[in-house]
Amino acid sequence: MNFVTKEPINKGWSSDKKYCVTDENGTRYLLRVSDIAQHDTKQSEFNMMKQVASFGVPMCQPIEFGICEDGVYSIQSWIDGEDAEQVMSGYSDTEQYVYGLEAGRILRKIHSIPAPATQEDWEIRFNRKMDYKIKKYVECPIKYENGQAFIDYINENRHLLKNRPQVYQHGDYHIGNMMIDRGGQLHVIDFNRNDYGDPWEEFNRIVWCAQKAPLFASGMVNGYFDNNVPMEFWRLLALYISSNTLSSVYWAIPFGQDEVNTMLNQAKEVLSWYDNMRNPVPTWYFKGYYLQYIDGIPFKLKSTFDFSFMKEYGTVFKVYDDQDSGNICFGTEKDGQRYFVKFAGAPTEQYGGDPADAISRLKATLPIYSDLKHENLIELIEAKEIGDGFAMVFKWADGDCMGRMYPAAYRRFIQLPINDRLAVFSDILSFLECVVSRNYVAIDFYDGSILYDFATDTTTICDIDFFRRKPAVNDMGADYFGTKRLKAPEEYQYGAVIDESTTVFTLGALLFDFFGSFRDEDIRERYEKNAFKPCPAERWELSRPCYEAALKAVMPERDRRYGSIVAFRTAWQKALLAE
Repeated sequence: MNFVTKEPINKGWSSDKKYCVTDENGTRYLLRVSDIAQHDTKQSEFNMMKQVASFGVPMCQPIEFGICEDGVYSIQSWIDGEDAEQVMSGYSDTEQYVYGLEAGRILRKIHSIPAPATQEDWEIRFNRKMDYKIKKYVECPIKYENGQAFIDYINENRHLLKNRPQVYQHGDYHIGNMMIDRGGQLHVIDFNRNDYGDPWEEFNRIVWCAQKAPLFASGMVNGYFDNNVPMEFWRLLALYISSNTLSSVYWAIPFGQDEVNTMLNQAKEVLSWYDNMRNPVPTWYFKGYYLQYIDGIPFKLKSTFDFSFMKEYGTVFKVYDDQDSGNICFGTEKDGQRYFVKFAGAPTEQYGGDPADAISRLKATLPIYSDLKHENLIELIEAKEIGDGFAMVFKWADGDCMGRMYPAAYRRFIQLPINDRLAVFSDILSFLECVVSRNYVAIDFYDGSILYDFATDTTTICDIDFFRRKPAVNDMGADYFGTKRLKAPEEYQYGAVIDESTTVFTLGALLFDFFGSFRDEDIRERYEKNAFKPCPAERWELSRPCYEAALKAVMPERDRRYGSIVAFRTAWQKALLAE
């Protein structure tokens, strides 16, 4: 094959040289080049990849193998996508779990290839490996806190290795060796550590998955065993993870202190998962959801529910099932138009109440959206009883939720130019001015209620279900609606009046999230102390007058805040002009 471009890929632990190459037709491939001394090993790896690919495993397809002046090479198909490890946190809980299920099912396919009959007995082989690792750990100058727990567990459970089967192994199966393509398909990459061994030993790398995405890790186990996980698996996995963890610290030493610290922290976390190796089932494991599908989209419920009525609104392309309100929401498309459908009445997974109550609450929101029509508010199209429940149908609004609970979108938003973020805040201010002018109070309004379309610079307000007509009173105490990241003091006090000054506080708190810098411990303190705390002036992005204007909005004492949103707007605009 002839290539017109050749770009090096500088990531991963493999000694192979890797390149993204392009042929004369513009088709991209993965080129791996290895030392000629590895010819037989790489030939075997290539042949095994062809066998794995024949089972329909989504992966880099092996295309060509040969000898070149730099050694031996393999050409594989290129996967146009993103590293699963980097993007997984941006997916919903359900999506992470479903990707885990897929990863487990893929691994089961890989393990369908048996080991050669000549393979050494697994019990003998792995006992020898564990003995070596224990010896190296004992000799290592760096020790884990309570590392003896790993050694004790190994010695007490060696009998579990007896008569274990052996199969073909990927050799390094974890989220860091997976990609998600542009169509959302999960792919497995990097078979360069392939081997034969106990199929369950392949899960020893699940530690990396559990650290990054516990729901993905749980799904991987459940998918592999089709939701019927034997206890023997957990006991053996704890053995394999103990062995692997022991070797990690002395392996890390040549790579420097940072890598050593990573392994020390990982060992600490593993011991916490297993209660110092006293419980073989790790704390991160989740038995799973009841999954249902609509138009190929997975979502979780407590039990099955008939959503056939959704055909009225077209084809579903997105499901939002992570709410604790009793509602489940759908993105649909019909005749070229997109809609957002909010439905109450289904047994949603995170809701602990009666679906009838959820229906009543959703019905009660109808006048709110009707009364507060605004150019920045999501547009209500219709509301009606349907499918043994109640649905509200909105015009679809493109955009990303810019709340901190969506870190990728939030980081992207915070990196926007200052003037763009100021424009978004102006939109929010305009909407809340409309709210108070129509005798309403903003309740449970936060950054999760704000969508921003990066393509069109459009701000859309949504999810205003808890807004109330004045006068409003805190009738719930500290559990009053709202995120602790932004709540005013009165939103923790039973019987306190919730009024325009409360909305002023929310606006000020949002300003600090838009233009201030907070450490994780700062955010954590808000939850622990039930109190918003502004960032210091040196971690504020705008001018000192703007800082002072925002600071007055979040005064704990009501009488020290602005008396109205109009007054706040006036002060804020004056501060901006003073820059």
